[in-house]
Amino acid sequence: MKLTRTQIQVLAFTFVLLVVGGWFAYQTIRGQAELAAGPQFGGEFALTSATGETFTQADLLGSPTMMFFGYTFCPDVCPTTLAEATSWREELGLSAEDMKIVFVSVDPARDTPEKLETYLSAFGDIIGLTGTQAQVDVIKRGYGVYSEISGDPSSSTYLVNHTASVYMLDSGGDFRGTIAYGEAREIALEKVERLAAR
Repeated sequence: MKLTRTQIQVLAFTFVLLVVGGWFAYQTIRGQAELAAGPQFGGEFALTSATGETFTQADLLGSPTMMFFGYTFCPDVCPTTLAEATSWREELGLSAEDMKIVFVSVDPARDTPEKLETYLSAFGDIIGLTGTQAQVDVIKRGYGVYSEISGDPSSSTYLVNHTASVYMLDSGGDFRGTIAYGEAREIALEKVERLAAR
């Protein structure tokens, strides 16, 4: 059977529609899958602990973690948050094995492992992490952390503006929310208690 020119045009148009429709369907399904998977958070990093050992994302596994980014020269937010985090853990009867507290320095130029160890000894059992600026930048990007030197960086007393939330990670290293700086103690305790059960 010989097709007319109009029939050929209709068939060609239909074919194009099927191809384009299939492509759009594929893109839609792909986009929904990526949305369901959620944004990437965390990721690989390698830092040096206050005791001089290498600490990676694998060391976050096994028990829930409260992670905080700050620096030892911080005049108020950091010491307040570290004291609160250890008190939440203590009030809930949790040990350092039940709930890790990790303090990541955003000021590696001044925060050596030795400096971290001395500083954190005043707060209890907290894991302190530092590294090169490049290493610190990797974990900051992974967790969406902001920090910026305020004042003259050549001064030994410069301040650092930084993200002040506590990041909550479950025993599998997955992000479970934050505790805001200054959040009501009762709410913070509820969040930590829920995290401890994960």
